Amino acid sequence: MSNQYLHDVLIIGSGASGLSLALQLAQSSDNNIAVISKAIISEGATFYAQGGISAVLDNQDSIESHVQDTLKVGNGLCDPEIVKFVVENGLESIQWLIDIGVKFTRSSASDGNEYHLHQEGGHSHRRILHSADSTGQAIESTLESRVRNHANIDLFEHHSAIDLITKHKMGLENNRCHGVYVLDQQSGNIKVFRAKTVVLATGGAGKVYLYTSNPDICTGDGIAMAWRAGCAIANMEFIQFHPTCLYHPDAKSFLISEALRGEGAKLIRPDGTPFLKRYDSREELAPRDIVARAIDHEMKRLGADCVYLDISHRDCNFIIEHFPTIYAKCLQFGFDITKDPIPVVPAAHYTCGGVMIDKHGRTDLPGLYAIGEVSCSGLHGANRMASNSLLECVVFAHSAYRDIKSSLDSTPLPPELSEWDETQVTNSDEDVVVSHNWDEIRRFMWDYVGIVRSTKRLKRAQNRIRLLQAEIQEYYSNFKVTNDLIELRNIAVVASLIIDSALSRKESRGLHYTIDYPVQPVIDSGKSTILEINNSQIKITATDNQ
Repeated sequence: MSNQYLHDVLIIGSGASGLSLALQLAQSSDNNIAVISKAIISEGATFYAQGGISAVLDNQDSIESHVQDTLKVGNGLCDPEIVKFVVENGLESIQWLIDIGVKFTRSSASDGNEYHLHQEGGHSHRRILHSADSTGQAIESTLESRVRNHANIDLFEHHSAIDLITKHKMGLENNRCHGVYVLDQQSGNIKVFRAKTVVLATGGAGKVYLYTSNPDICTGDGIAMAWRAGCAIANMEFIQFHPTCLYHPDAKSFLISEALRGEGAKLIRPDGTPFLKRYDSREELAPRDIVARAIDHEMKRLGADCVYLDISHRDCNFIIEHFPTIYAKCLQFGFDITKDPIPVVPAAHYTCGGVMIDKHGRTDLPGLYAIGEVSCSGLHGANRMASNSLLECVVFAHSAYRDIKSSLDSTPLPPELSEWDETQVTNSDEDVVVSHNWDEIRRFMWDYVGIVRSTKRLKRAQNRIRLLQAEIQEYYSNFKVTNDLIELRNIAVVASLIIDSALSRKESRGLHYTIDYPVQPVIDSGKSTILEINNSQIKITATDNQ
């Protein structure tokens, strides 16, 4: 019996970008769409996004202001045309979310705005549309309910993508992506998914680090698969560390939204004194890279395990009404945020680099798109401004939808593809190798490739990842694949890309801060770090984005 599936469009990933694209494609035609999800479709970074989605809705705000704020936070590496494209198309995308039933928090003030808006770091105006403090959950749940009930969408939960299938891998000319090999986690079978068009919407790679706000599935799968398929990858050195995650042994880096600081919460030392004014005149509203480095420096200087975020001076009812999820979660761990400061530490949060795409979501491999955090669109540059990520997801889902729809009917069906070959492998009797290597990579990435870096630490990490990649490849070649092995192989690839990119950047810029080049350069002189495979060698080129 063949394990081959044929669809018009195959979407790998089920967050805001993947489900938005699937729903629009399914609603507009009779094309059949497949969505592959490594867990249940709601389990991903979108569901846990608290703050909101940025857009120009306030009467005092403007498109140009949002564009300039984004460019400034991106430290000279944003593509100005892409920034303008995303901001200008934001309202249409948000209106689509409202039309399908997403309930955003409405304004109770007499300021002329229909919705309540938060202000977060880097933004010069209130422009964060939100659903209390669980915006991602509201968006993901609405999309899920629509997608699950649509006849044109086939859902494959608990399925792990292994590798893209391309014409070059088949030994053919005129390269194109034709599908993907997928592990059915429940049966252990490897399935072949074929499609006219394949879309990566797999999210980021926070689990490459020991401490992260990301859910467990965020292992950089799409970035690693695209790299192995020959796609260009850019700006992987720019890993955003969210400044404020709950510090508690059982909290698993629960995120404390930046919106608290937008509503007046202060970061304080263990002795209760504030400290951000020492680092930036914007204090609590400084961009995330500055705040995360300030916290890291204070913790190391004081030998402290954490710092504290205090919003207890605000009205009790205001806190509970605006931040019900955070209030309940902190209370669960013994912290009443209406009375007590919250212990916080930075944690890996967002991957600003990724698979290079154009404004339609197209990669440099024909037949393959990438949207959302897996991609490098040019929006974020060297640092992502708060709440621009959900905006990017829905805008590029709309953009990719229009482009795919315009060419789908004229795109030929893919050929029959080879089945997965397991004749030369056996079941592993050494699973400890997988867990040990997984732990080692995440720990040295945290220690050597974290918030503050040095050339010496990066080279140490590079030596370790090369040895581990050889070991992992040998293991992968001899044993049957499992979800853990797939993820280990992918985090090793992503770790290597981050390290190589970081070593190639001889400056401190945005999220990449190195003690060997501590002076931040003039913003308007930025170049992107683009990695390509050229004659089996990694080629790193610095390219102007201006």
